[in-house]
Amino acid sequence: MLSDRQITSRRLLLVAAGMSLLGVAGCRGSEGVDGAAAAAPGAEAASAASDGPAAVPAAASSGPSASSAPAASSASSAPPSAAPSAPVASGSPVAAPRKLTSAESKPVYELDAERKVVALTIDDGPDPRHTPTVLALLEQYRIRATFFLIGENAVQYPDLVREIAARGHHIANHTWTHADLRNLSDAKIKDELERTSDLLNKATGKPPTWFRAPGGDWSTSSLKIAADLGMRNMAWSVDPRDWARPGTAVITDRILKDVRPGAIVLNHDGGGDRSQTVAALKTYLPVLIDSGYYFTAPPG
Repeated sequence: MLSDRQITSRRLLLVAAGMSLLGVAGCRGSEGVDGAAAAAPGAEAASAASDGPAAVPAAASSGPSASSAPAASSASSAPPSAAPSAPVASGSPVAAPRKLTSAESKPVYELDAERKVVALTIDDGPDPRHTPTVLALLEQYRIRATFFLIGENAVQYPDLVREIAARGHHIANHTWTHADLRNLSDAKIKDELERTSDLLNKATGKPPTWFRAPGGDWSTSSLKIAADLGMRNMAWSVDPRDWARPGTAVITDRILKDVRPGAIVLNHDGGGDRSQTVAALKTYLPVLIDSGYYFTAPPG
């Protein structure tokens, strides 16, 4: 007999699939950006073809303000058990990556500034303490985000990788060990990226189409190698430095101050205690929705 959680997830996926067939762009909290994603000055425009299910429309906010934090759904409150030795496999055929040009490999810092759209990106997971809470919160507001996963975390928590994908979020590559790519040889960089892409490909049935260098520290070699592996490079335009744990209020204030149409927002669900980030998400997401922003995952 299906659990409430399974039923909820299946319903959301069916709704997303139906919207994709109807060509619905999205509504209150999330929208697709077919043809709308564009690079910031110096960066190339993002491809218009989405590589995931259509965004599910966010529920209209019932009035939470910056001072009131809505409770996250309990659908994902219990973290899955770790399985360090368990292989990650989906049974889906492994797709070959698309080779990109040097122009396409340039980091993208913003989306289309003409539309009131925000891309929420979550780095350094998956993490059994915080990722389930983040997923429940995104489901509550029906927001599709991009999760930049670290390979050594993904192989340790394969159930979380599959859960992120099952909920319709975009899964992207954040290296295997979160290394500073500027200090690595070409062979080591390729191993960091290719090993992670292979793992995520097997887990989801699709190779990742976006890559983010740890710390945003790209090198000429890493840009080329990512492109050879079929991945575009995503930077960010809003960084609250939540990884430093400056406090929930500081994280929230930095995001609300700096966000603008087309912004790519950087947050973290892994790499340490991210309870401040989770609390900030509970506060600023409804504020942005009430302000008329849509959320999207950049297209592949």
